[in-house]
Amino acid sequence: MKKAAVAAAGIFAAITLLAGCRKEDVEKVIEPLVAEVKEEEEAETMEEIEDDSEAESVEEDEEKETRSEIDTSIPIQAGARVAVVSKNTKGEFWELVNQGMEEAVDAVNEAYGYEKDDKITLTFEGPDDEQKVDDQINILDAVIAENPDVLCLAAGDMDSCQAQIESARENGIPVVVFDSNVSERKLIRAFRGTDNTLVGEMAAYRLGRAIGKMGKVAVFSAQEKTESAKNRTEGFLANIANYTDIEVVEVVYQDQVEDMEAAMQEVLAKYPTLDGVFCTNADVAEMYLDMEKEEREQKIAMVGVDATSRQLEAIEAGEEIGVVSQNPKMIGYETVWAALQATAPKKAKVQIEKAVYFDPVWIDRDNMDDPEYSDYIYAE
Repeated sequence: MKKAAVAAAGIFAAITLLAGCRKEDVEKVIEPLVAEVKEEEEAETMEEIEDDSEAESVEEDEEKETRSEIDTSIPIQAGARVAVVSKNTKGEFWELVNQGMEEAVDAVNEAYGYEKDDKITLTFEGPDDEQKVDDQINILDAVIAENPDVLCLAAGDMDSCQAQIESARENGIPVVVFDSNVSERKLIRAFRGTDNTLVGEMAAYRLGRAIGKMGKVAVFSAQEKTESAKNRTEGFLANIANYTDIEVVEVVYQDQVEDMEAAMQEVLAKYPTLDGVFCTNADVAEMYLDMEKEEREQKIAMVGVDATSRQLEAIEAGEEIGVVSQNPKMIGYETVWAALQATAPKKAKVQIEKAVYFDPVWIDRDNMDDPEYSDYIYAE
């Protein structure tokens, strides 16, 4: 905030010298001016971050076949069994994550010349709904009992699977977490996923500009106990706070209400002049889009996450201004590559980067058909 501080000092000095006012009177005059300078700086900073992240992501997309070179000098275990337990197995995002994982397995088998019994194999399991945390725990128990060579996990609840991760470690099964991390990170070998705080920050920037930097907004989030949703919400709230004339009237987490659709309807009824909403994942966004809504004098601006087929249709129809989207195939590929490196014997001393975060991109009408963003578009 150096520029804001300089601007404040300059305005303060000028008014004091010219008018001979008392310090407290001058502060009252310049406070809104300084706030405006600060807000503009924050918006400019967000724009620079967003532009940089989009450029970097597109550059990575263009180099996707070489960005993580398969180093055949690493003694990856022949015939290794990679067990994946996702927090969900349904939906376009998870299908693409699985596809990226399969591509990584194929690439490693080819590079190492693994055939027949030496081939790397992969299983992909999990509940059919992200909210079914107990189901995921049960699946984890069963998978660990099968003693795979490495476990990949997307945690539906950042705190609930610690016992299972400890059990895996005790049985010599390295754990690589993807998409949504766990609280106890000392127990895992690596993490691969999107920078979800940046997802929220970008959503706030886009929604704030869309509603003219003033008005009322609500956040409809997936589970607070899921790290990705929590970080997206926190990133959004932190960045939307830079718009001093925007009020966040409600934050609704899916795991804190009995019926998420009913909870969203209540918010819409409670705030008839609501200007915008942010939905933190595809499931919540599509629920919001598909539910019946009363006609309103003013249209509500909506920002979602993940460029699914349904949300792309909504963007095309003007129901949604855009989405902050991830690269699921990248996440899947990099997760399996990290996992396979973890199968190397300890004496090999393979260095695996602990955490790798991928930048999201903004998708709207202007770039949804641009081939440079194809890895961030989930529709075929």
